[in-house]
Amino acid sequence: MKLNKVRWGIIGCGDVTEVKSGPAFQKVQNSELVAVMRRTGHLAEDYAKRHNVPKWYDNADDLIHDPDVDVVYIATPPGSHMEYTLKAAKARKPVYVEKPMARNFTECEHMIEACQHAGVPLYVAYYRRAQPRFLKVKELLDNQVIGDIRSVSTTHFQPVSEDILTSDRHLPWRLQPEISGGGLFFDLASHTLDILDFLLGPIKSVQGYASNQAGLYHAEDTVTGTYLFESGVHGIGQWCFSSFEQADTNKIVGSKGTITFPTFEHHPVVLTTAEGKEEWHFDPLEHVHQPLIETIVAELTGNDVRCPSTGPSGARTNWVMDEMVKNYYQ
Repeated sequence: MKLNKVRWGIIGCGDVTEVKSGPAFQKVQNSELVAVMRRTGHLAEDYAKRHNVPKWYDNADDLIHDPDVDVVYIATPPGSHMEYTLKAAKARKPVYVEKPMARNFTECEHMIEACQHAGVPLYVAYYRRAQPRFLKVKELLDNQVIGDIRSVSTTHFQPVSEDILTSDRHLPWRLQPEISGGGLFFDLASHTLDILDFLLGPIKSVQGYASNQAGLYHAEDTVTGTYLFESGVHGIGQWCFSSFEQADTNKIVGSKGTITFPTFEHHPVVLTTAEGKEEWHFDPLEHVHQPLIETIVAELTGNDVRCPSTGPSGARTNWVMDEMVKNYYQ
C-alpha cells in the first residue's frame, strides 16, 4: 500500500488525542486529520471545530467507511480495540491502535490475523520506540558501550491517586479489567515492557505474581515478575500502585557498565562505566506520538522507513502481561 498523503480518522477523540496524538497528525508532512468520531456527537463536533477537522461522527462505522479516511486511529479504551480493528481491516484500511493493544493476547491474535488477511498494516501506539531518549539507549546498547548485556531491572512505584481515594465506586476505566484488561499495570507497565522488547528483543519465558494489597478496587495493584529474553538476558520487575513513594527506574547491567533511564519521568539517561558517568538530557515532547506517527506516514507513503511498533510486537507485550497476572485472574 502506497499513499501520496495519509488521511487519518480518529475513533474516540478523548483526552489522549487532545495533545499527545491528535495535533501530530496535522503537523507531520504528508499527513492530515480529516475526521473524528465520539459516541457523544456534540463532543466530537466540539473537538473537530477546535482542531480544524472537517468531519465528525458519532458512529464508528460511518468514519471507517468514509472514503476520505485512509487510516483509522483507534483511541478508545482497550475493550473495543479488537472490535474496531476487525471492522477497519474488513474495510481494507490500515490501523493505528492505542496501547495496550487489547485486553489480552488472544484478542491481539485476532487483530493480527484480520489485518494480515486484509493485507493492511497494523500499528500499535507504543510511541516510546521512536522517541530520542529511548533511541539513545538503543544506540548505546547496539554499540556495546556496556559490553555484553546481562540483566535488566525495573522499579515502578506510585501512591494511590486522590481521585481513586475519593471515588464513589465510579472508578476510571483503567481500573476496570472488563474494559482495560487489568489495572494500572496494564496501562503503565505495558510501556516499560514494550520498550524492553524494543531494546533487548522478545521475552521468551515469564513468571509473575499479582495481587491487590490495598483493597481499593478489584484489579491488581501490585505485580512482581521475572523474565528471560530470547537473547539470554535476565529481567526482573516490580510494580506497585499503592505505595508510599514514587519510583520510575530501569537499569540495564552489562559486562562493562550500566545504563539507567526512566520510562515516564524526565530524568536523564545515565551511563556508568569504569571511566565514570555520562548523562544525556532530553526535553519533553509537545506531542509524544509525533515521532512514531512520522514513521507510519513515511512507511505508508513509500519511503524506506518502517514503523518500529507493529501488531506482532504489541501482542508480545500483552502476552507477557497475561503471564504475569494470570494467577490473580484465573
